[in-house]
Order: sequence, then structure tokens, then C-alpha cells
Amino acid sequence: MPTASSCRAIPFRFSLSVPFRFFVRVLATLLLALAAAGACLALHTPLPWMIGPLLAVSLVASVWWAIALAIAWVLLLGWGFGRWLHGLHAARMPHVPAKSMRATTYFAGAIGGASEMTLLAESAGARTDLVAAAHSLRLVVVTVTIPFALQWSGLHGIEINPPGVRKVNGGGLVLLALATGIGGLAMRALGRTNPWFIGPLLVAMGFTIAGQSLSAVPTWMSNTAQLVIAVSLGVRFSREFLHTAPRWLGSVTLGTFGMLVLCGGAAWLLAWATGLHPATMLLSTSPGGIAEMSITAKVLQLGVPVVTAFQVCRLVAVLLIVGPMFRWIYR
Repeated sequence: MPTASSCRAIPFRFSLSVPFRFFVRVLATLLLALAAAGACLALHTPLPWMIGPLLAVSLVASVWWAIALAIAWVLLLGWGFGRWLHGLHAARMPHVPAKSMRATTYFAGAIGGASEMTLLAESAGARTDLVAAAHSLRLVVVTVTIPFALQWSGLHGIEINPPGVRKVNGGGLVLLALATGIGGLAMRALGRTNPWFIGPLLVAMGFTIAGQSLSAVPTWMSNTAQLVIAVSLGVRFSREFLHTAPRWLGSVTLGTFGMLVLCGGAAWLLAWATGLHPATMLLSTSPGGIAEMSITAKVLQLGVPVVTAFQVCRLVAVLLIVGPMFRWIYR
């Protein structure tokens, strides 16, 4: 028969175990991130304090090998798209030097951030207007096509991950907004690319990994994000823009639809190998942007953590590999 003193001790020990487990989990995550940052510093990679922790935290998932395959696939697909563009347009643009044309088609085909690819293209002597146009048009085609296709096919509303917090908490939402805003400001002060996406993403991931679900995001806020993304994509296209190189834009549109078909096949294969839903893998491997595909996954309830992990790791790998890959292939 337990005594009164022993009964009183049980809840006391239990109350201490919860913050202790939380502390151990946070400490382990921070140590892993620190070790990854140190490795990137030793390897002299760009953005070591962002890339190292981000890859370390993301790749400890059970689908790390699928992420690696998706990275290899997107590099091969972008290279093939660039080769196809070069075969179509090199002879039609004799006024563009051969070296510049090669760089233009290569970086226009690479599947990565539009601003980053444009900067890499500029350093290689490419036509940056054509590169920027190709990436802007690709994002619009993917962002419009995939949600319609998934909605029409009925492949949505299938959440493959344990449900996160669903209730909006006013105080938690304010704290989350302040913390993620500080993360965005920090990334901007450090001169990092996509600061208002990467900074808040890292902060929100930190809360989630630590087991702290502060609040769900209100529906009106998600709808506003979709509106802002749509406006940011739409304002890139003017009448002068569309008249600059209609054949170039037409071939980019056709090639993007071809890449969507190929990515659909790759998504089915990865879904079969991983056991994840094909719609989730389609968003994870599609030639779209992180923000666009992640918010599509959220709205259609298709595994936001998986889609974000695939897209973030892919972007980091593309930023690291595409430039050296160009110099190695076309040296």
C-alpha cells in the first residue's frame, strides 16, 4: 500500500520529466544543427549557418534517400530542358554569341530560384532577360496547372502526416508572428536569399521540432498568402514582356508542360517506393517554387512537411550544384 508521501512524490517527478524531455530534444536538435554548420564551414560551402542546419534537420527523416533521388532527378531534368531549349533556339538567334547562348539555355532550364539562377546566368555571360522570363513563366504554368489538376482528379484532402494543431490561439499566433518576423529580419540583415521565406520557415520548424505548437494559421491568412503570391507572379508579365521573345516563351511553356508530365511519372515511382501519397510526391518533385508548392499542399491537405522538406533541400542543392555543374559540363 503506497504511503501518502510516495503518492505526493509521483506527480512531482512527472512534472519534472516533461520539461526535461523537452530540454533534451531541443539540445539534441541544436547540437545536430551546430555540427552540420561546422561541417559546412569546413567545406567552405555558401551560407553554412543556414544550409548545414537546414539539411541536417530535414534529412534525418526516413525519406532521406527519396530526397536525394529527387535532387538528382531535378538536376537531370533541368539540364535536359536546357539542352532542348538550346537545340530549338541556338540557330534562330545567331546574334547571340555561342557561349552566351549556351549559358542562357542552361540556366533558363535549371529548376531553382529565379533570382538566384538569373544572378548565376549573369556571371556566366548569359541573356539574363531570357533566363528571368523562362523562370517566371515556368512558375506561373506550374502554379496554375497543378492545383487545378489535383482538384479535378480528387487527389486532395489526404493528410499523410499526424494532424498538427488545428485551433487558432490568439496569444500563440502573435508570438509566432513576432518570432518568425524576427527570423525574417535576421536573414535579411545577413543578406540571405529569400529572407522572408527561409527565416520564418526555420523559426517555425524550430518550434515544431521542439514540440511547441503555438497556434494554427487562420484560413484568412492562408488565403491572403495565396493572393499575394498570385499578384507577385502576375505583375511580372506586361505587354512588352510578352512581345520580347514569343517563340522563346512558347517553347518554355511547352517544355514546362512536358516536365510536369515527366515529374508525374517520377512522383508515382517515388510514391510506390516510399509509401507516400502520389499527390504529395507530385508537389514534392514538381518544377515549382517552395512557397507556391507548400501553400498548395496546405490548402489541399497533402502533407505540408514532406513537400516543404523536399522543396527546401532541392533548392539548397540546386544553388550549390548548378553553377559548378555548368563549369564542369561546358569547360
